[in-house]
This record gives sequence, C-alpha cells and structure tokens, in this order.
Amino acid sequence: MTRPLILRPGAKINLSLRVGPKRPDGYHDVRTLLQSIALHDTLTISARSGPFALGTRAPGVPADRTNLVWKAAMALWRALGREGDPRGAHVRLEKGIPAAAGLGGGSADAAATLVGLNTVWNGRLGKPALHALAAGLGADVPFFLLGGTALGAGRGDEIYPVDDVGRFGVVVIKPSFGVATADAYGWLDADRAAGIADTTAPGLVDVGWPHGPIGVRNDLQAAVARRHEGIGEMIEALRRTGPIATAMTGSGSAVFGLFREPAARLAAKALARPDWLVCLTRTLGRREAARHIGG
Repeated sequence: MTRPLILRPGAKINLSLRVGPKRPDGYHDVRTLLQSIALHDTLTISARSGPFALGTRAPGVPADRTNLVWKAAMALWRALGREGDPRGAHVRLEKGIPAAAGLGGGSADAAATLVGLNTVWNGRLGKPALHALAAGLGADVPFFLLGGTALGAGRGDEIYPVDDVGRFGVVVIKPSFGVATADAYGWLDADRAAGIADTTAPGLVDVGWPHGPIGVRNDLQAAVARRHEGIGEMIEALRRTGPIATAMTGSGSAVFGLFREPAARLAAKALARPDWLVCLTRTLGRREAARHIGG
C-alpha cells in the first residue's frame, strides 16, 4: 500500500498591501509583499479506490464541492484530461490556520492539493501548468506554490519572487469575528469616495535588503478598523509588547506583529485573552515553504 502524503501548507501575511482603483473586471489593482509563515494546515492525501473524498472535523469548514481543496482536485483532474468527477484519492484536512482572517488558509490548501494530487494521480504536470491552474482558483493560490517572500501585482495573482526577508518571529491575533474580502474593499472604496484620508504611518523594517527597509502598511486596515474597533484594539495591544512593526493582514480580521526572536514568545504570552486566538509563529523562506507542500 502506498504511504499517504502529508503536506503542511503555511499561511501568509501581507507585509504590505497597497490598493489602487477598482478595475473594469471588479477587482482592484494591488501591490503587495507576501510572506510565508510557519502557521499551517495539514493535508493527508491517500490513494484510494472510488470517488474523490474530502474529510475534515474543522468547525464551519465544508467538506463538499465548495471547498477550495475539492475545486483544486476537480481542476487538476480535468487538466489531466480525465472525464467525470475525480476519483482515486482521499484528503483529510486538519485546520491550523484560522478562517476569514486574511491568512490565506483556503488558498494554501488548494495549492498543496494541486501538488499532492499531481503526485498521487501520476499527473506529471510541470510548474507552469500548476501555476495556471492555481491562478484559476483564486488570486492568492499561485503565491502558495512559490512561498517565501514575493511581490504580488495586478489583482494579486501576478507573483514575482524576491529575496527572502530575514527570519522574524511573528505573533498573529485572530479575534472572534471575521471579515469578508468584498466588504473590506467596499469599505475602502466608500471611505475614499467620502474623502476620508488614511493617516496610518508605515512601520519601517530592516529585512536585510541592500536597498533599505520596507514599509509595513495595509491600505485596508483603517477602513476595516472603522467598522470593527477590535482591529485597532489588537494593533495597540501588539504595539505595547514592543514589535518591530504591526499591521492587519489581507482583508482581516487577523493582525500580526514582527519581532526579533525570542521576543515574540514573550509577546504571545502577554497578549493571551479569552476572546483572541493568539498564534506564535515565524517567517518561512522559499525553500522551506516549498518543502511543506511537497514542492
């Protein structure tokens, strides 16, 4: 019997997220610096006769065709020229990445599914073909096939690798509420139309690049914080623990702080609250992130 594949796709944070105007296709032009972190889900992929199946015990996570894992399986099956619904594999999904948090958990799972099933099904598709499938599944999915540090452009699906940043400790806080991506962008558009300025100053971080520090900033943060005061509360709590920089990731609702290790561990302990999920993690380089999904 073939041993199952165990993949551990890591989440992402947006070290920066700059949002331009809305495009004719309804998306916004973005320029974002994406970073892999060690906080991860676990996918166990087994070759098994019969229809494709997805199993999970994670609350609120569907195990049907609406899940990105299932959509990735279907996309790959069709790309391999096979008819009907996918067969011959079972995926067990264990969630460690909070949902509706801006951490890309569903996209990370989809990327890992493409890589894993390409092996289990003897697909032998190369990286360009997998990246094309990933882009069809969601704007973030191509990044997770690459990992490490990368620049995202266009609607976020144009991914360009850059030098990995140095290693940082990362503390992520997820509140009890989530934020829908469409809501976050809609709120930003509404604030801009009303002339409400964002005066948030970027946090400058030396990441080891020769051309100087980066500015950690998220254009969506102020608009989301105006509708959810908990965002600002978490940012301020993080700032009191002495991070190098803090920001919301993606469209929220999670926020993160960057630290020099081992300061991150002390901060995570200080931030513990019953209504917050506080996760201690770290940045991942490109090679390590790729190994986590079998790439």
